[in-house]
Amino acid sequence: MRESLLGWQKQRYLKWSIFAAVVCIALYVSQSFQPGQPPNGGTWQGYVLGTVGAGLIIWLSLLGIRKRKYRSTIGTVQGWTSAHVYLGIALLIIATLHCAAQFGWNVHTLAYVLMCLVIASGVYGLYVYMHLPTRIAENSSGRNNEQWLAELVDLDEEIRKVVRRTDADIQLMVVSALELTRLGGGVWQQLRATDKSMVQITDGGRPIANTEQSAVIDVLTKRIPDARKAADAEVLNELLALFGRRQFVLHLLRRDTRLRGLVKVWLALHIPLTVALLGALTVHIISVFLYW
Repeated sequence: MRESLLGWQKQRYLKWSIFAAVVCIALYVSQSFQPGQPPNGGTWQGYVLGTVGAGLIIWLSLLGIRKRKYRSTIGTVQGWTSAHVYLGIALLIIATLHCAAQFGWNVHTLAYVLMCLVIASGVYGLYVYMHLPTRIAENSSGRNNEQWLAELVDLDEEIRKVVRRTDADIQLMVVSALELTRLGGGVWQQLRATDKSMVQITDGGRPIANTEQSAVIDVLTKRIPDARKAADAEVLNELLALFGRRQFVLHLLRRDTRLRGLVKVWLALHIPLTVALLGALTVHIISVFLYW
């Protein structure tokens, strides 16, 4: 479905959008034949363009309602979404022609800016819709978050058991690495998949960055050749393998959080901006009829 969204019904709504844009451009150009009257939103052509643009904005905002009307027979959701994409982009042309690219510090320009932000967030949403679900599925490797988190808990328990067979310094470092692991964090940290994990290498020492468990893995790697007994080397190798797997699981979980966060960012931007646009559009229309 995602792959056929833009090509739905042989790109029917792309053709509609091009036709609408061409007609509106012709309507705008016709203003040039009126002497002494430069193109603007106050001509009859400008009013027509504005009416078409306002109608499009209202219709485009109804997609969310149509998605929830499961029994509706007014077109398919896929068709509505395809039209939403193409006509939404055409709206940018129509609205610019309506105002003749004349801007100022007023509610009219505010409505135009909000419209541009809604369209930009919609383009981002299209990218999210077409690409991120596949990337999320590929990243999860056929397992859900709960299963990966369960494996992380099991790894931590196994590490705590194994580390009891090592000396106090290694125990201190490993336990601190487990306790100072950070997963999640603030919105910006999640979107960047930033790892703020720390580890205490020596007793009394200050914790240092343990990004992607690299500090612990580095220490364990260096300690293996210095092990005096084969049993000690075996335990260190076992810990190294467990932390290698732990590194992989943590990286996967952070990446999953980031990808899902990018989806939520789109929804958090697009819907409030659309509501704000409808409000500004209402004020714009009322002010035009009252004062112009």
